[in-house]
Amino acid sequence: MVTMVRAVTLNGYFQLTRKLGVNPQALLRQAGLDAAMLANPEQRIPIGATCELLEATAQIASCPTFGLQLGEARQELDFGVIGLLFAHKRTLREVLQAAIQYRHLLNEALGLYIESAGDKVVIREEIIVDSPVPMRQATELAVGVLARTCSALLGARWHPVAANFTHSAPDDLRYYRQFFGCPVVFGSDFNGIVCSAVDLDYPNPAADPELVRYAESLLKPLSSAEEHSIGLEVRRAVYLLLPLEMATIEQVAEHLHLSTRSMQRQLEFEGTSFSAQVEEVRHNLALRYMANTRYPVGRVALLLGYTRQTSFTRWFRAHFGTTPRAWRTAQSK
Repeated sequence: MVTMVRAVTLNGYFQLTRKLGVNPQALLRQAGLDAAMLANPEQRIPIGATCELLEATAQIASCPTFGLQLGEARQELDFGVIGLLFAHKRTLREVLQAAIQYRHLLNEALGLYIESAGDKVVIREEIIVDSPVPMRQATELAVGVLARTCSALLGARWHPVAANFTHSAPDDLRYYRQFFGCPVVFGSDFNGIVCSAVDLDYPNPAADPELVRYAESLLKPLSSAEEHSIGLEVRRAVYLLLPLEMATIEQVAEHLHLSTRSMQRQLEFEGTSFSAQVEEVRHNLALRYMANTRYPVGRVALLLGYTRQTSFTRWFRAHFGTTPRAWRTAQSK
């Protein structure tokens, strides 16, 4: 099954490409998409093609911040009925919890996880893909939209501690610092935002329980009609939990609010298994992390759930036919 996203993900694409003097039609065709697909915000388009489109556009336009600029061009809380729900939730924490609850309606290719760390909170985001594709621009778009959503809810009170990206730093950081209003960390262990824990529970002055109930009543039939893939749900959870060393079958089932046996049965019904989903995610993440030469091999091993580098090396050789160091050497030639 190909992971899809709604065309609303690319809202503002035509305006930004034309502003940069780029022909969007040619780039869409190159990615296997067309303008008609983007005309309907609810149209489903493959996440792989979306990532490739953003990367190609950034390259052709000589605009390394294209994904982030696209995020800035988006209207605040531009999520349809879900946007109405977000705008009237009591706190940012409730907004993020709703984003997780309605993830299948919001963006099925995006995983969101809230991790407490003392007086700080880490809001992690991961893009779930079916095969390795460049995702720098798509990741920056996703984190940019997350930052704008937080800002829309908290206004002048929103003061993030840091924005984090797993990919390497660009030559010029000025736009990133201006956009996020905080330090930006590249080569991080995760993609997302670090903020103060108290910010998540600061009251939203626009909160309205009646409008929240109204939005939920509109979303209920949409949720019931939406097809769910347990394989995709498990992959999304593994993407988020594996670097935290929390991707056991029991922990993933708990994350999905399922019993272990129920999750296994649903995976079997789809013709797959938990171990197969973990291996697929580990394979994709291995390529992503290994491509960043700033990550020592030992660090990559830990991020993929291996406490011993020798075990990771055996796994890597079995999947890629060579050792991690030899793979990197070959890629650099």
